Amino acid sequence: MRLDVFLKASRLCQRRTVAQKLCEAGLVLINAKPARSAHTVKPGDEITIRRRDRIVKVRVLALPAARQTSRKDATALFELLSEESLATE
Repeated sequence: MRLDVFLKASRLCQRRTVAQKLCEAGLVLINAKPARSAHTVKPGDEITIRRRDRIVKVRVLALPAARQTSRKDATALFELLSEESLATE
């Protein structure tokens, strides 16, 4: 499954276009390496997403069966490893 589709299905990003823009900007890492939106995601991969105010690190547990997932099913797709707030001055 493509990275941008996974981020949308898992609800880590609101929209697929947002996920694509984050990847283009180099703010999404898979296993500590910058990833493009078309990168293939597998169970066991660690995804780091950097946003303005926080950094979220998750481990992929499973891939969704369909593009549309419920909120309950979306949380079962990944395990939250860390969530760090960035200090704003």
